Amino acid sequence: MSEEKSETAFRSISEVAKSLNVETHVLRFWETKFDIIQPLKRAAGRRFYRPEDVQVIAGIQRLLHEDGLTIKGVQKIIGEQGVDYIRSRADGLAPAQTEGSGLTKAQRDQLVNARDQLGDIRRRLLGEDAS
Repeated sequence: MSEEKSETAFRSISEVAKSLNVETHVLRFWETKFDIIQPLKRAAGRRFYRPEDVQVIAGIQRLLHEDGLTIKGVQKIIGEQGVDYIRSRADGLAPAQTEGSGLTKAQRDQLVNARDQLGDIRRRLLGEDAS
């Protein structure tokens, strides 16, 4: 019996790790490097992540893994552009990020496609093309 949680439900560390395809120890490590990741901690240190936390983590993951930034680079972006920018990088992993944006799904999809194409061009220019 597999029931989906609501978008507003809290997630355990294992649920977040699974949804983002990372190990739980990576999430714990990122907590030490990024002050904006602050899950609620219950008895025995069990972590529970709010939807906003998951958005932030997904944005950080994208900047690190897809955009190729370093931890220091992401920390600098957080300092300069703030948590809303990081959440905006989550790319649909948390639907709440686009609420009220005034864009249709088709427009958001076009923007995501354009951003991905620019990322590909950037990687080619930097000689990181895997083909």
